[in-house]
Amino acid sequence: MSAMDVVKVGRQDDVAVVTLNNAPVNALSHAVRSALQGAFHEADRDDAIRAIVLAANGKVFCAGADISEFDQPPRAPLLPDLLAFMDTLAKPVVAAVGGAALGGGCELALACDARIATPSAGFGLPEVKLGLLPGAGGTQRLPRLIGAAAALEMMTGGEPRKAEEALALGIADRIATPQDLLAEAAALARQVAGEGRRRLSARGMDAGELPGFEEKAAVLVNKHEDADEIAAIIASIRNSFGTDFAAACREEQALFQKLRQGARSKALRYAFFAERRSAHVEGVSPKPEKPIETVAVIGGGTMGSGIAMSFANAGFPVTLIETDEEGAARAQERVGATYDISVRRGSLSAEDKTQRMARISFKAGLDHAAGADLVIEAAFEDMGVKRDIFGRLDAVARPDAVLATNTSYLDVEAIAGFTARPQQVLGMHFFSPANVMRLVEVVRTGKTSPEALARTLAAARALGKLPVVVGVCHGFVGNRMLARRSEQVDRMLLEGATPAQIDAVLTRFGFRMGPCAMGDMAGLDISWRMRKATGRRAPVADALCEAGRFGQKTGAGYYAYPQGARQGVEDPEALKLMEAVSAREGVARRILDDQEVLERLVYPMIDEGARILAEGIAARASDIDVIWLHGYNWPRGLGGPMHYAGEVGPDLIAERLDAYAEQTGDASLRPFERLGEMVGKK
Repeated sequence: MSAMDVVKVGRQDDVAVVTLNNAPVNALSHAVRSALQGAFHEADRDDAIRAIVLAANGKVFCAGADISEFDQPPRAPLLPDLLAFMDTLAKPVVAAVGGAALGGGCELALACDARIATPSAGFGLPEVKLGLLPGAGGTQRLPRLIGAAAALEMMTGGEPRKAEEALALGIADRIATPQDLLAEAAALARQVAGEGRRRLSARGMDAGELPGFEEKAAVLVNKHEDADEIAAIIASIRNSFGTDFAAACREEQALFQKLRQGARSKALRYAFFAERRSAHVEGVSPKPEKPIETVAVIGGGTMGSGIAMSFANAGFPVTLIETDEEGAARAQERVGATYDISVRRGSLSAEDKTQRMARISFKAGLDHAAGADLVIEAAFEDMGVKRDIFGRLDAVARPDAVLATNTSYLDVEAIAGFTARPQQVLGMHFFSPANVMRLVEVVRTGKTSPEALARTLAAARALGKLPVVVGVCHGFVGNRMLARRSEQVDRMLLEGATPAQIDAVLTRFGFRMGPCAMGDMAGLDISWRMRKATGRRAPVADALCEAGRFGQKTGAGYYAYPQGARQGVEDPEALKLMEAVSAREGVARRILDDQEVLERLVYPMIDEGARILAEGIAARASDIDVIWLHGYNWPRGLGGPMHYAGEVGPDLIAERLDAYAEQTGDASLRPFERLGEMVGKK
């Protein structure tokens, strides 16, 4: 598309209508910026034109900067230059916002003299999610429009304001129907032309707002100590009180560039693109020939109920199937109770709960799966159970139905072999709680058809989930890597580390919870049963379970939970037990420094990620990162384990793993010989 095509210019009598035409989201590329500046200049020079309306084609007014240009040499006019140029126009500009105005698109609207929006429109400055601040005058114009404290909340939260809220805040001047938007924008533009320009750059700030702003800023600084972007937004808004507009904008741009060059913003931008790359699966159409419309879920336990709720929340009719009527009734109670929690919290209305419950049919018997386009098995994690269910489904389900298993570890190839239609079988590994967590590992076997995969991916996206395609192996991607970390947790506890030290190291790294506290919360007996079934050992964790210490539910695990407390405390009895296990295993205990603990928790996972890539279980290193960001709460500011490996350096990681293998005699720490090659496979 040429520069002439990305912006269209028309007229409504004496009002020029400048229309963004850069599908799909009207991103402010260099071509768009240049064309806008030219169109504004021509309209300003035309004596027959009284005012200008800025509109947009498509469902999005403007999604902001073209961030693919972030790492390219800058090309004038930059967005701040364009908006500064708009301030010099003799004629007013009114933004006709018929969709989302985000980031630079919102800043573009703020540089106009007024804004008129449709009910579906929204205004947002989400740069904070990329480790940035609004860099084209947003931290200066928005406080002048709605006040410093409200602007701070909007910028640091990053969430858009819908049209009605934007009107109440003062961001939007009016709301109009889509049919009347241009006509009302033109009328408003003529009104402003008669009254005089309303440039926000010419407004001052009320010094009386400063104490309230500083109070909110102090809370945010304490809450986000490591988020440089939060501190930068606060500093830039603070400049609006005591610095002239142009100087404050120059400081804003300097802060923006400093953030852009920092490791945190690079990691956040990497994560942004990684999520989008994960949607592209070679040989699979993004639009299936026959979309999923009806769903059956087998198993009404916590996971099955959560999966059913996910589909009901998205508007799908769901049949939740249990073995008998009593089980179906328990599943109905479980789903209703979960929705009731949301109603009590105010995140769901009673009416919405009723509508969602009505979409779920609670039934007994597999025959009720007969009409579903997609059948998801979420029964007990046992291959015999899977064999029985999929063998019976083969006779019950429609010939074109997709049959999915929610297994976390088991061989999906083998499960597909229990049917006469392996091309229709795959894994859908939801993460708990399934109605909350976005990630779904979609496990593709060697026989899964492209159409079955396309239908599944489209259905997952319709739920608002983030599906990532992986291959078949024990634990797939996320749990296979997690197993390496778990091995080192147990090994370091044998060697002399404590649960509190291990958890503190990982939470300082950026995880919300350490592995020992997480194990106690989930229940240590779950992994214990899995290890016993597969012949694996974890001496410390096994000993805890043998002593009846399953975690929070028994009042003791790695930690003690006195009187039903949810927060564990260090337990001398657990430490004594660990010392006894070390003696029994012949492991000499020592003091481990925190750097060793961190490296032995993280580097083996990276090493396993390299092996996963080499085996083709994951297509890209960035897919592994998406799985860890959304399934295991890897700190987003570090981009994911494979991105982090690139920052640390794979040669250093290999060197450290070799050293630890030598020091401990643990051959499993020896690094993969292709580690460096795989880390670079973005």
